[in-house]
Amino acid sequence: MDIAHTPKHRTEMMDEALREDIRLLGRILGETIRSIEGVAVYERIETIRQLAVRFHRNQDQAAQAELEDILAGLSDGEINKVTRAFGYFSILANIAEDHHHTRRWRAHQVAGSPPREGSLAAGLALARAVGFDNEALQAFFRSAYIAPVLTAHPTEVQRRSILNSLDEIKRLLNRRDRAEETADERGEMDQGLRMLVLTLWQTRTLRTSKLSVLDEVENALSYFSATFFAEVPKLYAAVARAIGVSGAPLPAFLEIGTWIGGDRDGNPFVDATVLTETLARQAQRAIGFYIGQVGQLRSELSIAALLADVTPELLLLAAASPDRSDHRADEPYRLALATIEARLVATQAVLKGGAAAAMAPYAAPEAFIADLTVIESSLLNHGAGLLAQGRLGNLLRAVRVFGWTLAPLDLRQNAAVHEQTVAELLERAHPGTGYLQQTEAGRCAILLHELATSRPLVSRHMTYSAETTKELAIFDAARAAHLRYGQRAIRTMIISKTDDVSDLLELAILLKEAGLLRPDEPALDVNIVPLFETIDDLRAAARIMEALFSQPLYRALLARRDETQEVMLGYSDSNKDGGFLTSGWELYRAEVGLVEVFARHGVRLRLFHGRGGSVGRGGGPSYQAILAQPKGAVQGQIRLTEQGEVIAAKYGNAEVGRRNLEVMVAASLVATAEPGLAEPLSPRFVNAISELSDAAYAAYRDLVYETPGFEDYFWQSTVIAEIASLNLGSRPASRAKGRSIEDLRAIPWVFSWAQCRVMLPGWYGFGSAVDAMVAKHGERGMWLLQSMFQDWPVFSTLLLNMDMVLAKADMGIAVRYAALVEDDALRERIFPRIKAEYERTCAHLLTITGQRALLDRNPLLRRSITNRFPYLDPLNHVQVAMLQRCRDQAASDGQGEVSERLRRGVHISINSIAAALRNSG
Repeated sequence: MDIAHTPKHRTEMMDEALREDIRLLGRILGETIRSIEGVAVYERIETIRQLAVRFHRNQDQAAQAELEDILAGLSDGEINKVTRAFGYFSILANIAEDHHHTRRWRAHQVAGSPPREGSLAAGLALARAVGFDNEALQAFFRSAYIAPVLTAHPTEVQRRSILNSLDEIKRLLNRRDRAEETADERGEMDQGLRMLVLTLWQTRTLRTSKLSVLDEVENALSYFSATFFAEVPKLYAAVARAIGVSGAPLPAFLEIGTWIGGDRDGNPFVDATVLTETLARQAQRAIGFYIGQVGQLRSELSIAALLADVTPELLLLAAASPDRSDHRADEPYRLALATIEARLVATQAVLKGGAAAAMAPYAAPEAFIADLTVIESSLLNHGAGLLAQGRLGNLLRAVRVFGWTLAPLDLRQNAAVHEQTVAELLERAHPGTGYLQQTEAGRCAILLHELATSRPLVSRHMTYSAETTKELAIFDAARAAHLRYGQRAIRTMIISKTDDVSDLLELAILLKEAGLLRPDEPALDVNIVPLFETIDDLRAAARIMEALFSQPLYRALLARRDETQEVMLGYSDSNKDGGFLTSGWELYRAEVGLVEVFARHGVRLRLFHGRGGSVGRGGGPSYQAILAQPKGAVQGQIRLTEQGEVIAAKYGNAEVGRRNLEVMVAASLVATAEPGLAEPLSPRFVNAISELSDAAYAAYRDLVYETPGFEDYFWQSTVIAEIASLNLGSRPASRAKGRSIEDLRAIPWVFSWAQCRVMLPGWYGFGSAVDAMVAKHGERGMWLLQSMFQDWPVFSTLLLNMDMVLAKADMGIAVRYAALVEDDALRERIFPRIKAEYERTCAHLLTITGQRALLDRNPLLRRSITNRFPYLDPLNHVQVAMLQRCRDQAASDGQGEVSERLRRGVHISINSIAAALRNSG
C-alpha cells in the first residue's frame, strides 16, 4: 500500500496544512505588531502567552504570579494593545480552522468518498434505504417547510468592517490552496494577507455607538448577498436533480426567515416606522438583486433571431422593449430582457412609494416569473435548454423563494403587552369590564365573544395610552405591508411568555382590529404562534393547545391556515429557569405532549426551535439536534433561530453556508423518513432521565435562586455590568431595571458565564443528579445511564453537547474571576460549590460516555480548542486584571467613574473572548 495515500496519512497532511495556516497568520500578525508597536510590545505579548500556557498546563502558581506582576505594570494603553493582539490571534486561528473545514470537505468530495453525515446525498441515501422512492421524496419536498430564522442578539460582537477584512483573508487562503500559482502570484497573495492584517490592526475594534435596529437589519441583509442569493437556488437545483423532478418546479420548501425589525419583546426601538422601513429595505435588496441578474442575462443571451427559432411569446416581450438600438434589433432575448428589466425598475419605484414609470410595474412576483418562463420556454424550443439551466434557472428559483420581500418577517411581542393593550381597549369600549381582574375562564369568554363579531373595539375618535397606540400602529403597519407586498411579507406573530389560552386570543383580538383576522369570512392572514419559555410553561404547553383546539372559532380560523399550527419552544429561558438538563428534558416532554394533542385533533404541527449559539441556549450541532426530536415532531416542518455570531460563522462564507443549509434539509428529511430514531428503547430510560432531571433542577435552583447573595456573586464575578454598557445590540440586557436574575435576559446570562470560563448554564446540576441516582440505585444506576448514552439519541445528544461546554470551561481561570467578589465569605460559599459540581460532572460524564478525557469522541473540536487556547487564555487573564483595575478606579474615584481608555479595554476583551469562543451566547 502507498502510505502517502492512506486516509491516516492524508489526515496528517491536512492537519499539518492547518498548523501551517495558523503559523502563517500568527507570524504575519506578530510582524505587524513588531513593525507598528515596536519590539518591546511584541516581546511582552509573547511572554504573556508563554506564561498563560504554563498556567493552563498545570496551574503553575509561579507563572500566575509572574503574569499578574506583568499585567499590573502595564499602562491602560499598553494593556489595550495586549488585549487586541490576543483577540486577533484568536480570530485568525478561527479563520484557519474554518478554512481547514472547507479544505477537508472539498478533499472528501474530490476523492469520491461516500457522502458525509449531514450532506444532502447522505440524507437522500438514508431516506431511500427506508423505502422512500423518487415519488415519496418529491411528495416530501412538496409539503416540507424548513426555515432558519435570522435574529439579532447581543452576542454578535464583531463590526462589519472587521468581518469584511476577515472574509477577504478567507478568500486569499482559499486561493493559496487551490491555485497552481507562480512565485510572483504567491508573493502577491501573501502581500495581500499582510495588508489585510495591517488594516485589521489599525481598525477600531469597538463601535462608537450602539447598533440601531436598522443597523442590525443591514447586517442581516449582507448574508443574502454573501450566501443566500447564490446558494439557496443551487440547493434547490441539486434536490430537483437528485429526486428526478420534472414538470412543475418544487415549491419553497426551504426559506430564510428573519425577525430583525419585527421583534418587539423588550426592545422599545422596534415600532411601526422601523417595521415599515425593514420591509422596504428587504424588498429593495431582493429586487435590486433581480435587476442585476436580468442585466447579466441581457449581456449573455446574444442569440440572433436569424439563427434561432424563438417563440411568439418571446417576440411579444421583445416588441415592448424600451431598447431601440439598431445594434440589438435582431437580438430578441436582449430586447425581451430589457422589457423585464424596465418593469422591475418600475416595480422597485412603486414599492418605494414613488410614481409609476412609463413601463408597467409587476403586480406580483408571479408576473415576473411568468416573463422569465417565456425566456426559458423559448430557449428550450430551439434546443438551447442548456442556457436555461444556468443563471436563468437560478434566477427563477430565487424569485420563487425570495419573492419581493426577501424573507418572511416574524413579529414578536410579550404576552403582558398584549394583555395590557386589550384590557385598555375593552375598558374604553365597555367600561367596567375589569378584564385584568377576570379569571382565565372569564377572560376567554370575553375574548371569544368579541372575536365572534366583526364590530371593532378601537375607535379612531378616542385617545389611547402611548403603549397601546404604539401597539395598534404595529398591527396597522402589518396590514399595510400585506396590501403592498402580499401576505408573504409577514406570516407569523409570536407571543412570548405564553402561559394560557387567553394569551393567544388576545393576539387574535388585535389582529381583528387591524383587519388581519376577519370573523365573518372567517379568515386569518397570519400564524398565531405561542412561545413556551419557562419550565412551567413547557409543562403546560400540551394542555393549552388542547384547550385552544377545542374552541370551534379558532379551529375555523385554523382551517384557513391549511390546518397547520406553529408552536415555538424557548431553549434560553427554560435553561435559565431550570438548568441545562431539566430544560432539555422538559423540551422533549413538551414536544411529545404536543405531538399527541395535534394528532388527536388532526392538526399539522410545525415546531419553531428558539435555539441560541451556545449549548446553554439550545445550541450544538443542528443535525444531531433535529434527529433527537421525538417521533412526529418534525414531519418535514421545522424552523430554527440562528442567533448572534453563529450567523456569521454559518453563513458568512457561501461554501460553508451551503453546507449548513444542506444539514438542515438532510436532517429534516431523515427525521421524517425514519421518525423513531429518538424513541427511548425502554420505559426505564424515561424514568431515569425524569429522576435525573428532578435532581438536577433542585441542585440548579438551590444555587441560582435560593443561595443568599448569589446575585451579588454573579454581578461581581462576571462581566454582566460591562456587557450592559457595551454597544453590541439594540436590545437592553434586562427586561426591567434592576439586578434580579429573573428579569435578566437569557442571552447576557449565558454570555457572562462564558466570558469567565465557567459556562455554568451548560452543565450545572448534572453531577449532583448522577450522584443522587447512584446513591439510590448503586451500580445498576450507572449501568443504566451508560445504556441510555449508547442507545438513546436524546440522552447522547445532551451529553455530547455538555462535553463540548465542559471542555471550554476552565476552573483555574474561573477562580481568578471569583477573586473579584468583594465579600470573601460569599466567594467561599459559592465558588467551591461550582468547582466541586464541575469536577463531579466531568467525572460522571467520562464514566457514562466511556471516554478517558473530554472530547475523546470529538477529536476535531479537541484539536480546535488546543489550537485556540494559547490565545484565548491570555485574554481571560488580561480581562481579570482590567476588571480589577476598573473596580479599584471606580471605588477610589468616589463617583464610580472609570477612565475611558480602561473602559474601552474591558470592552475590547469582551469582544475578543466572545469571538474566540465563537458560540458564547
